[in-house]
Amino acid sequence: MSKFIDRPRYSCALGGALFALRALPRAIPIIHASAGCGYNLYSASNSGAGYLGGGYCGGTGWSSTNVVEKEIVFGGNQRLEEQIRSTLELIDGDLFVVVTGCMVEMIGDDVGAVVAEFANEKVPVISAPTPSFKGDSYDGYDMLLSELFKKYVEHNARKRADTVNLLGLVPGQDAFYKGNLTEMRRLLRLLGLRVNTFFGEGETLENLRGSSDAALNIVLSDIYGIKAAQVFEETHSVPYISLPMPIGADQTSRFLREASDALGIGNDIVELVIADEETRYYDYMERIADIYNDVDLQRYAIVAGDLNYAPAVSRFAADELGWLPRLTVITDDLDLEEMAAIKKRFAGWESESYPLLKFDTDTSSLQRHLREAWPRNRNERYYDALSPAFLIGSVFERDLAARLGIPLLAVSFPVTNRVVLNQTYAGYNGGLTLTADLLSVLIAGR
Repeated sequence: MSKFIDRPRYSCALGGALFALRALPRAIPIIHASAGCGYNLYSASNSGAGYLGGGYCGGTGWSSTNVVEKEIVFGGNQRLEEQIRSTLELIDGDLFVVVTGCMVEMIGDDVGAVVAEFANEKVPVISAPTPSFKGDSYDGYDMLLSELFKKYVEHNARKRADTVNLLGLVPGQDAFYKGNLTEMRRLLRLLGLRVNTFFGEGETLENLRGSSDAALNIVLSDIYGIKAAQVFEETHSVPYISLPMPIGADQTSRFLREASDALGIGNDIVELVIADEETRYYDYMERIADIYNDVDLQRYAIVAGDLNYAPAVSRFAADELGWLPRLTVITDDLDLEEMAAIKKRFAGWESESYPLLKFDTDTSSLQRHLREAWPRNRNERYYDALSPAFLIGSVFERDLAARLGIPLLAVSFPVTNRVVLNQTYAGYNGGLTLTADLLSVLIAGR
């Protein structure tokens, strides 16, 4: 029997492509889709990603064909040609990308042929098919990058041993993507590497266009960005490794060692960087030791989120904060093979304290899983309550947290109750930020 998804935590593939294009400097999307698609997706990404905003010529200013009944019956190729011409005339951009919605894909518009008519323009015009029936916003990220890697990135047979590209953090779906990419680039630069993040601070389209000279692509995820990395390898002969986004000292030190092994960087350099970073990290963590112990800030941890955040946050809470993990729910729509890959992240923890792990796209199912993780009080004379506890998830968990009478910190999409600027939860700095955010919620009423 099929199952509906209650309050999904992602948009369609078109949305994922638009989120990513919004993060590329001076890249202009041209939406070939039904009227309303662009605005609805902008509304979702703006608030859900901590008020991301429309960016340069984005949001409510997105160029769109807004196809209606006429185009559905007779085809939308002519309407798309008109829209591309007017967009090139009116908008100052360095890359124009036609992204498609469901309706035009179903009626069979030949988008590639229309875009080919603009091959001699002064600026590149390419297309990326992104209909929602082919996936969600995470898939849209992969679809867009795959087309950019094939059609926009220049071929370069010469590789630089000191250059890497970072993939796997999906703009918009990860509200903290920019800060996370900045922190991961900072750490890799300490190893002497040149790092292209594509969507991070100070990036340009030239960094993307010339990225095929990299020696390695590092995918900061078990799933997201893998398909795009495979296309990059097939097209430009650049291999990739998957090293999920780390949070805190333990995970980040492990990440640096594994990345350096893949790149052949000497152990002396890596261990010196790790020693310096851990010294600074624990100097800050020492500050909260007294308040943590004096007022007992240890908590049971309940985590709900996407596959990038939920495993990393759960492990951080258990291994570094000394919290007691009870339940972790991965909210992405995954197949059995992908679930197996994520389950591997729940092994080998230093604390040896593991949560009940569930995979469920339904927001309303979290309370049911919680009953399994911690049985309800059935009028027992003695009952060990799930208290004090803390819920780390999204704003969708707000009602459950209120019913349980426990605090909530939103870190996974949607994040509508916070304004996100340059915050990071990745790396050493991200571990400090997450610690401060979690404990600040607990002591806010003092």
